[in-house]
Amino acid sequence: MTKNKWIADRCGIPAQEPQQPAQPQADYPDLIDLTIGDPDLPTPPEILEPAFADARAGHTKYTNPIGDLELRQEIRNYYKRFYDLDIGLNEVMVTSAGCIGMTETMMAVVNPGDEVIVPDPYFMIYPDQIRLAGGAPVPLPTYGEEGFALNPQRLESLITPKTKALLLNTPNNPTGAVYTKENLEQIAQVCIRHDLLAICDDIYTGFVFGGAQFTPMITIPGMRERTVCVNSFSKNFVMTGMRVGNLVAPPDIIRAAAGLNDYMMYSAPAVSQRAAIYALRQAENITPHIAAEFGRRLEYAADRLNRLPGVSVHKPQGSIYLFPDIRGTGLDSAQAVQWLLENAHVKALPGHIFGSCGQGFLRLSCTQSIPVLEQAFDRAEAAIKRAGR
Repeated sequence: MTKNKWIADRCGIPAQEPQQPAQPQADYPDLIDLTIGDPDLPTPPEILEPAFADARAGHTKYTNPIGDLELRQEIRNYYKRFYDLDIGLNEVMVTSAGCIGMTETMMAVVNPGDEVIVPDPYFMIYPDQIRLAGGAPVPLPTYGEEGFALNPQRLESLITPKTKALLLNTPNNPTGAVYTKENLEQIAQVCIRHDLLAICDDIYTGFVFGGAQFTPMITIPGMRERTVCVNSFSKNFVMTGMRVGNLVAPPDIIRAAAGLNDYMMYSAPAVSQRAAIYALRQAENITPHIAAEFGRRLEYAADRLNRLPGVSVHKPQGSIYLFPDIRGTGLDSAQAVQWLLENAHVKALPGHIFGSCGQGFLRLSCTQSIPVLEQAFDRAEAAIKRAGR
């Protein structure tokens, strides 16, 4: 069909209508969906109940566009408690979740033609967020054989006079990798040497396992003045539907992002901001319990994956995902996803949608209980036996 003349090019709508995707739930009523990055656990009542009380007391209006002052102070307190960083109020801005925070950051710092380096595999919307700001995403290959760590020499080889920033996500979606402090120090030296900004998607900070440790890039010497931290309450506090997050960044970047926010969102939802206050105040009690449940699921799923012929996965380090290598099966990512769907009624995401380095991998989200995961792997094993694979 002819492209609608009213639609802007930035929307990326194709000239031809794509084929309608299959509706697996309709075809497979017993479908087990391991694609969703939305934790299945309920938001803790110690977050909800005081927020509801605040709503009844009148916290249902616009807040200050850069955020409820009480929440911004709690974000400062959190950074002091967890990272021993003294953050100024002028370095904090509340956003309507992490996605809008990342988009506003890109629009605040990226000029047309600027390049932003993104480790591949990556969260699939990063390239479009960069393009929306007029920039060009530049993939930085990372490999399963290297634990998806960042290679500083490989990074440096991609830098050009147009390079503006490096986008980092640790713990990583989709790979689950957690970059070590030593690895981040190497990358920091590259950023300092080439005067690059580090834009950090710090959404899974509470989900670290097996001895791994989350190190914020902002804490690395020399990086405080060149780091933007994009934070969200969605995963650490199971608040995905409440749409609230924050930016921690140098004051000039906060001012630029706030100017954009004035005509994009104006303010994050007031009730969600109140919930975020209570989440941060109780973070030490809330997040570890949530993370522990996901740690058990990841360990269970990793053990089952490593028993499947032609499949291997690293010991879980972080996030709520596993990224198994299925190249030993002889199938590519799309073929493996289709085979699982048709033969086991289990839905996964193909690795190649997260970048070229994801080809030969699948992303499995452990947002189902262990009994449901057990059923999924039992089905997969039974299907493999039936097929004689």
